[in-house]
Amino acid sequence: MATIEQRLTEMLREPVEALGYELWGLQYVRSGRHSILRLFIDHENGISVDACAEVSRQASAVLDVEDPISTEYTLEVSSPGMDRPLFTPAHYEKYIGSEVIVVLNMPMEGKRKWRGEVAAVDGDVVTLRCEGQDQMVMLSNVQKANLVPTF
Repeated sequence: MATIEQRLTEMLREPVEALGYELWGLQYVRSGRHSILRLFIDHENGISVDACAEVSRQASAVLDVEDPISTEYTLEVSSPGMDRPLFTPAHYEKYIGSEVIVVLNMPMEGKRKWRGEVAAVDGDVVTLRCEGQDQMVMLSNVQKANLVPTF
């Protein structure tokens, strides 16, 4: 059975792409009456405030018709930013050699937070090189992952 995040991604990908943007990913943060649905959009030329507003209007229209979330929530649309979140195996593949911070649902070796370089991706398994040691992480165990910005 698909998660709410998967269903929302499937529902919103096409309308976002029709506007010329990539739906990088989304987060649905449940918090009673203060839940947040965050859409991250990307474009090769960057993302402007106007682009976020345009996607917000389109996504709101789709969400109003489909009504996939039964409780109140706030819709936020933004660029993934320099510390962009990673959602899919393709995201990790794109950033092989880059440093990431990964927070796990279930600890590995007594740790939930790992920082390392993306060394390899094989299906749903990401290999992180942490302090010279390779750690294999199942994407299903990743609560969140973000690039570490380099300046």
